[in-house]
Amino acid sequence: MEVRAKKALGQHFLTDQKVARAIVDALESGGPVLEVGPGMGVLTQYLLERRDIDLKLVEIDGESVDYLLAHFPGMHGRLLQADFLTLPLERIFPDKFCIIGNFPYNISSQIFFKILDHKDSVPQVVCMIQKEVAERLAEKPGSKTYGILSVLLQAWYDIEYLFSVGSGCFAPPPKVESAVIRLRRNTRTELGCDEKLFKTIVKTAFGQRRKMMRNPLKPLAAAKAAREGWSDAQLADFLAQPVFTLRPEVLSVEDFIDLTNLLS
Repeated sequence: MEVRAKKALGQHFLTDQKVARAIVDALESGGPVLEVGPGMGVLTQYLLERRDIDLKLVEIDGESVDYLLAHFPGMHGRLLQADFLTLPLERIFPDKFCIIGNFPYNISSQIFFKILDHKDSVPQVVCMIQKEVAERLAEKPGSKTYGILSVLLQAWYDIEYLFSVGSGCFAPPPKVESAVIRLRRNTRTELGCDEKLFKTIVKTAFGQRRKMMRNPLKPLAAAKAAREGWSDAQLADFLAQPVFTLRPEVLSVEDFIDLTNLLS
Protein backbone atom coordinates (compact mmCIF):
# COMPACT_ATOMS: atom_id res chain seq x y z
CA MET A 1 0.00 0.00 0.00
CA GLU A 2 1.37 3.38 -1.05
CA VAL A 3 0.04 6.90 -0.60
CA ARG A 4 -0.34 9.08 -3.67
CA ALA A 5 1.19 12.51 -3.22
CA LYS A 6 -1.56 15.07 -3.68
CA LYS A 7 -0.64 18.41 -5.20
CA ALA A 8 -3.59 20.15 -3.55
CA LEU A 9 -2.17 19.20 -0.13
CA GLY A 10 1.38 20.22 -1.05
CA GLN A 11 2.59 16.66 -0.43
CA HIS A 12 6.20 15.69 -1.17
CA PHE A 13 7.13 12.63 0.88
CA LEU A 14 10.61 12.54 2.41
CA THR A 15 12.35 9.28 1.48
CA ASP A 16 15.88 9.84 2.81
CA GLN A 17 16.14 7.94 6.10
CA LYS A 18 19.29 9.76 7.26
CA VAL A 19 17.56 13.11 6.87
CA ALA A 20 14.48 11.79 8.68
CA ARG A 21 16.55 10.63 11.63
CA ALA A 22 18.45 13.93 11.73
CA ILE A 23 15.17 15.86 11.91
CA VAL A 24 13.93 13.74 14.82
CA ASP A 25 17.31 14.00 16.57
CA ALA A 26 17.09 17.80 16.30
CA LEU A 27 14.08 17.81 18.64
CA GLU A 28 15.77 18.39 21.99
CA SER A 29 12.72 18.28 24.23
CA GLY A 30 10.70 15.24 25.18
CA GLY A 31 7.25 15.06 26.73
CA PRO A 32 4.13 15.70 24.63
CA VAL A 33 4.95 16.11 20.93
CA LEU A 34 2.66 16.72 17.96
CA GLU A 35 3.77 15.59 14.51
CA VAL A 36 2.10 17.64 11.78
CA GLY A 37 1.47 15.88 8.47
CA PRO A 38 3.15 12.51 9.06
CA GLY A 39 2.29 11.21 5.57
CA MET A 40 3.70 7.68 5.39
CA GLY A 41 5.48 7.95 8.73
CA VAL A 42 9.10 8.61 7.74
CA LEU A 43 9.56 10.74 10.87
CA THR A 44 7.00 8.80 12.89
CA GLN A 45 9.08 5.62 12.90
CA TYR A 46 11.96 7.40 14.63
CA LEU A 47 9.75 9.44 16.94
CA LEU A 48 8.16 6.22 18.23
CA GLU A 49 11.63 4.92 19.11
CA ARG A 50 12.15 7.82 21.53
CA ARG A 51 11.02 6.80 25.01
CA ASP A 52 11.06 10.43 26.18
CA ILE A 53 8.26 11.41 23.80
CA ASP A 54 4.48 11.12 24.20
CA LEU A 55 3.54 11.34 20.52
CA LYS A 56 0.34 12.49 18.87
CA LEU A 57 -0.09 13.01 15.12
CA VAL A 58 -2.43 15.11 12.98
CA GLU A 59 -3.00 14.21 9.33
CA ILE A 60 -5.63 15.65 7.00
CA ASP A 61 -5.23 13.06 4.22
CA GLY A 62 -7.46 10.02 4.68
CA GLU A 63 -5.23 7.84 2.51
CA SER A 64 -2.24 8.65 4.74
CA VAL A 65 -4.31 7.94 7.85
CA ASP A 66 -5.21 4.48 6.51
CA TYR A 67 -1.55 3.81 5.73
CA LEU A 68 -0.37 4.85 9.18
CA LEU A 69 -3.02 2.76 10.94
CA ALA A 70 -2.02 -0.25 8.85
CA HIS A 71 1.74 0.09 9.28
CA PHE A 72 2.16 1.42 12.81
CA PRO A 73 0.59 -0.57 15.66
CA GLY A 74 -0.75 1.58 18.44
CA MET A 75 -1.78 4.53 16.26
CA HIS A 76 -5.35 4.43 17.56
CA GLY A 77 -5.72 7.22 20.10
CA ARG A 78 -2.55 8.92 18.86
CA LEU A 79 -3.55 9.76 15.30
CA LEU A 80 -6.05 12.53 14.59
CA GLN A 81 -7.54 12.91 11.13
CA ALA A 82 -7.96 16.67 11.04
CA ASP A 83 -6.71 19.93 9.61
CA PHE A 84 -3.94 21.29 11.86
CA LEU A 85 -5.01 24.84 11.06
CA THR A 86 -8.44 24.29 12.66
CA LEU A 87 -7.37 21.85 15.36
CA PRO A 88 -8.26 23.01 18.93
CA LEU A 89 -4.75 22.49 20.31
CA GLU A 90 -5.63 23.68 23.81
CA ARG A 91 -8.13 20.82 24.17
CA ILE A 92 -5.61 18.17 23.10
CA PHE A 93 -2.64 19.58 24.99
CA PRO A 94 -3.63 21.24 28.28
CA ASP A 95 0.05 21.87 29.05
CA LYS A 96 3.18 22.54 26.98
CA PHE A 97 3.97 20.49 23.88
CA CYS A 98 6.50 20.53 21.04
CA ILE A 99 5.78 20.41 17.32
CA ILE A 100 7.67 18.54 14.61
CA GLY A 101 6.94 17.87 10.98
CA ASN A 102 7.64 18.20 7.30
CA PHE A 103 5.27 21.13 6.82
CA PRO A 104 3.33 21.35 3.54
CA TYR A 105 5.02 24.25 1.78
CA ASN A 106 1.76 25.78 0.58
CA ILE A 107 0.50 26.39 4.14
CA SER A 108 3.74 26.74 6.12
CA SER A 109 3.13 30.44 6.85
CA GLN A 110 -0.35 29.66 8.17
CA ILE A 111 1.13 26.95 10.39
CA PHE A 112 3.60 29.44 11.87
CA PHE A 113 0.84 31.97 12.54
CA LYS A 114 -1.06 29.27 14.44
CA ILE A 115 2.08 28.41 16.41
CA LEU A 116 2.36 32.09 17.34
CA ASP A 117 -1.21 31.97 18.65
CA HIS A 118 -0.06 29.18 21.02
CA LYS A 119 3.46 30.50 21.69
CA ASP A 120 3.19 30.11 25.46
CA SER A 121 2.35 26.41 25.06
CA VAL A 122 4.91 25.54 22.36
CA PRO A 123 8.50 25.75 23.65
CA GLN A 124 10.12 24.15 20.59
CA VAL A 125 9.43 23.48 16.92
CA VAL A 126 11.53 21.42 14.50
CA CYS A 127 10.34 21.47 10.92
CA MET A 128 11.29 21.13 7.30
CA ILE A 129 10.06 23.90 5.03
CA GLN A 130 11.00 25.53 1.74
CA LYS A 131 14.63 26.68 1.92
CA GLU A 132 13.79 30.23 0.89
CA VAL A 133 11.25 30.51 3.71
CA ALA A 134 13.68 28.97 6.22
CA GLU A 135 16.33 31.53 5.33
CA ARG A 136 13.81 34.34 5.64
CA LEU A 137 12.63 33.26 9.09
CA ALA A 138 16.18 32.97 10.46
CA GLU A 139 17.41 36.17 8.78
CA LYS A 140 18.53 39.22 10.73
CA PRO A 141 17.50 42.86 10.08
CA GLY A 142 19.08 44.44 7.05
CA SER A 143 18.45 41.60 4.62
CA LYS A 144 16.09 41.83 1.67
CA THR A 145 14.51 38.53 2.72
CA TYR A 146 13.77 39.71 6.28
CA GLY A 147 10.01 40.14 6.53
CA ILE A 148 6.76 39.86 8.45
CA LEU A 149 7.19 36.34 9.82
CA SER A 150 10.87 37.03 10.57
CA VAL A 151 9.86 39.78 12.99
CA LEU A 152 6.78 38.12 14.48
CA LEU A 153 8.51 34.79 15.11
CA GLN A 154 11.81 36.28 16.31
CA ALA A 155 9.87 38.33 18.86
CA TRP A 156 9.10 35.07 20.67
CA TYR A 157 11.52 32.42 19.35
CA ASP A 158 15.23 31.95 18.74
CA ILE A 159 15.48 30.47 15.25
CA GLU A 160 18.28 28.22 13.97
CA TYR A 161 18.81 27.19 10.37
CA LEU A 162 20.02 23.60 10.85
CA PHE A 163 20.66 22.11 7.41
CA SER A 164 19.57 22.07 3.77
CA VAL A 165 17.81 19.16 2.05
CA GLY A 166 18.03 18.51 -1.69
CA SER A 167 14.98 17.83 -3.84
CA GLY A 168 16.25 14.30 -4.57
CA CYS A 169 15.38 13.30 -0.99
CA PHE A 170 11.65 13.41 -1.80
CA ALA A 171 9.05 11.58 -3.84
CA PRO A 172 7.92 13.31 -5.93
CA PRO A 173 10.87 15.77 -5.95
CA PRO A 174 9.73 19.35 -5.26
CA LYS A 175 10.78 22.13 -7.61
CA VAL A 176 12.39 24.00 -4.71
CA GLU A 177 15.11 23.24 -2.20
CA SER A 178 14.19 22.51 1.42
CA ALA A 179 15.70 23.17 4.83
CA VAL A 180 15.25 22.20 8.46
CA ILE A 181 14.97 24.85 11.17
CA ARG A 182 14.53 24.76 14.94
CA LEU A 183 12.58 27.32 16.94
CA ARG A 184 13.17 27.61 20.68
CA ARG A 185 10.90 29.79 22.79
CA ASN A 186 12.89 32.71 24.18
CA THR A 187 12.57 34.22 27.64
CA ARG A 188 10.26 37.05 26.61
CA THR A 189 7.00 37.02 28.55
CA GLU A 190 5.51 40.18 27.09
CA LEU A 191 6.37 42.62 24.34
CA GLY A 192 6.08 45.78 26.38
CA CYS A 193 3.64 47.22 23.87
CA ASP A 194 0.18 46.62 22.45
CA GLU A 195 0.64 43.21 20.81
CA LYS A 196 -2.26 43.62 18.38
CA LEU A 197 -0.94 46.99 17.22
CA PHE A 198 2.57 45.52 16.97
CA LYS A 199 1.32 42.88 14.52
CA THR A 200 -0.60 45.51 12.55
CA ILE A 201 2.45 47.76 12.27
CA VAL A 202 4.75 44.93 11.16
CA LYS A 203 2.30 43.70 8.52
CA THR A 204 1.49 47.23 7.32
CA ALA A 205 5.14 48.29 7.11
CA PHE A 206 6.21 45.26 5.09
CA GLY A 207 3.18 45.66 2.84
CA GLN A 208 5.20 48.46 1.20
CA ARG A 209 8.67 47.24 2.07
CA ARG A 210 10.46 49.30 -0.58
CA LYS A 211 9.09 52.57 0.78
CA MET A 212 10.10 54.58 3.82
CA MET A 213 8.04 53.82 6.89
CA ARG A 214 6.17 57.12 6.79
CA ASN A 215 4.25 56.03 3.69
CA PRO A 216 2.54 52.82 4.87
CA LEU A 217 2.27 54.02 8.48
CA LYS A 218 0.82 57.46 7.76
CA PRO A 219 -2.80 56.32 8.38
CA LEU A 220 -1.80 54.96 11.82
CA ALA A 221 0.01 58.20 12.59
CA ALA A 222 -3.05 60.18 11.43
CA ALA A 223 -5.26 58.12 13.75
CA LYS A 224 -2.93 58.97 16.65
CA ALA A 225 -3.04 62.64 15.65
CA ALA A 226 -6.84 62.56 15.72
CA ARG A 227 -6.84 60.96 19.19
CA GLU A 228 -4.35 63.50 20.49
CA GLY A 229 -5.93 66.50 18.77
CA TRP A 230 -2.79 67.40 16.83
CA SER A 231 -2.62 70.01 14.10
CA ASP A 232 -1.38 69.13 10.60
CA ALA A 233 1.95 70.71 11.51
CA GLN A 234 2.26 68.52 14.60
CA LEU A 235 1.51 65.41 12.54
CA ALA A 236 4.15 66.47 10.00
CA ASP A 237 6.69 66.93 12.81
CA PHE A 238 5.80 63.50 14.20
CA LEU A 239 6.36 61.84 10.81
CA ALA A 240 9.66 63.70 10.41
CA GLN A 241 11.26 61.55 13.13
CA PRO A 242 14.19 59.47 11.82
CA VAL A 243 12.47 56.10 12.24
CA PHE A 244 9.90 57.04 9.59
CA THR A 245 12.65 57.62 7.02
CA LEU A 246 13.78 53.99 7.28
CA ARG A 247 12.61 50.94 5.39
CA PRO A 248 11.06 48.11 7.43
CA GLU A 249 13.75 45.51 6.74
CA VAL A 250 16.33 47.43 8.80
CA LEU A 251 14.22 47.47 11.98
CA SER A 252 14.81 44.86 14.70
CA VAL A 253 12.09 43.39 16.90
CA GLU A 254 13.00 45.93 19.57
CA ASP A 255 12.74 48.76 17.01
CA PHE A 256 9.24 47.62 16.07
CA ILE A 257 8.30 47.49 19.75
CA ASP A 258 9.53 51.07 20.19
CA LEU A 259 7.64 52.11 17.06
CA THR A 260 4.45 50.50 18.38
CA ASN A 261 4.72 52.49 21.60
CA LEU A 262 5.37 55.62 19.55
CA LEU A 263 2.17 55.10 17.58
CA SER A 264 0.04 54.01 20.55
